[in-house]
Amino acid sequence: MERVDPDTSDPIPAGTDLTVPEIKYEYLDHTADVQLHAWGDDLKEAFEHVAIAMFGYMTEIETIEMKDTFSIEADGDDMEGLLFHFLDEWLFAFSAEPFFIPRKVVITEFDKENFKIKCTGYGEEFDIQKHPQGTEVKAITYSAMQIHDDAEKNQHELFVIIDI
Repeated sequence: MERVDPDTSDPIPAGTDLTVPEIKYEYLDHTADVQLHAWGDDLKEAFEHVAIAMFGYMTEIETIEMKDTFSIEADGDDMEGLLFHFLDEWLFAFSAEPFFIPRKVVITEFDKENFKIKCTGYGEEFDIQKHPQGTEVKAITYSAMQIHDDAEKNQHELFVIIDI
């Protein structure tokens, strides 16, 4: 895993589309943890929504302003590993400098053959005075992880349990 620009976030370039997409995720009950369920028109969009779902559990997502960008890269040995590392990279961006929390996540490269992702988040540094503290996410888990990517059925959805 390579962290892109790990110490700082960058200003958002002029002309960037900051339209917040419709919500395509929900939270499902799970014993002592929470299960994220996200979907999209394709698997890439489902990945984007599952990241925002995780952050939405950590704070009220509507309070995040899109002031800066932060980019991550992730890879895995298979699709489950890619999903795990993708979310883990975003959790690290929040948990350490620069304490970045995105309102919108856009995957710029999604290689389903080699299991690699490049992604940019649009948001700001977490501020406890501004962003209500939700539930701390301790870790991403592989437990009961499901990835459905069936173009014929138009089914592109993810299930991920996060340790809280």
